[in-house]
Amino acid sequence: MEIKRIITAIVLNEHGVLSRISGLFAGRGYNIESLTVAPILETELSRITIATKGDERVLEQILKQLHKLIPVLKVLEDEQIVEQESVLVKFDKKEFLSELSVIFNSYNGKLVEVNDKYAIFMACDNHERINGLLKAIRSYKPKDVARSGILAIESH
Repeated sequence: MEIKRIITAIVLNEHGVLSRISGLFAGRGYNIESLTVAPILETELSRITIATKGDERVLEQILKQLHKLIPVLKVLEDEQIVEQESVLVKFDKKEFLSELSVIFNSYNGKLVEVNDKYAIFMACDNHERINGLLKAIRSYKPKDVARSGILAIESH
């Protein structure tokens, strides 16, 4: 049975770290569903957040392999993190702005730009709720959707 897992790795911010981590996944046939990377303020470290799927055995292997990589200092999993995802959605029809505003507000979102050609909304919520938002707005025929990938931070 496949399980979705969010893994956050704290790594040394050095050349080639991301390619070693992505190579670990590719070399073993593991899929990365989303990947975000950013430096940690005032340190020589970066946070890499990976969303992946697999059965318990595959996920256990991923974690063991991540711990073995030299530049990885810490690996956190679902229970140890708070996660969020952002989405930007563009619409070319402006007659539904008030309806869309109500929908986006219920998903921690808002209207961020509107002009004579399009309207762009954004929302920030957990992955499942972002999926729910995208289902809720499907009938409004979004012109474009850009998702951030999952961001995560240690919860304790």
